[in-house]
Amino acid sequence: MNVMRKSFLGTGWAFPPEFEQAGGTTSMMSDAEDIHSSLEILLSTRPGERVMRPEYGCNLDELIFEPLTTTFKTYIKDLIHTAILYHEPRIDVLKIVLNDTGELEGQILIAIDYMIRSTNSRFNFVYPFYINEGTDVKK
Repeated sequence: MNVMRKSFLGTGWAFPPEFEQAGGTTSMMSDAEDIHSSLEILLSTRPGERVMRPEYGCNLDELIFEPLTTTFKTYIKDLIHTAILYHEPRIDVLKIVLNDTGELEGQILIAIDYMIRSTNSRFNFVYPFYINEGTDVKK
């Protein structure tokens, strides 16, 4: 008998989905690991990509070529905070910091400090937001 561990923080499919041939089951994630994965999926999804939830996502990729002014950084933080507020109810965002020291290389590190509401546990999530260059393209 296959007994699944129940988690009060939630359990969901691992991303990307993995299937185990032996038992015919799907790899699952629970607790803080599931929340971390959920944040990564939320920030990398465009609104309209999910069929049954067209409003889900953060739309960061449309902002990739914008100049990094103070106003624009504030807009990015607000966009991320709003997406988390609407789509990840298990956490409270404590702080969002944009590390733009890699700006000339086309990279910004987005650090999100958050607290899991039901356990008051604090965590940090860093999302690399960058332009991928086609430097390894072979002719």
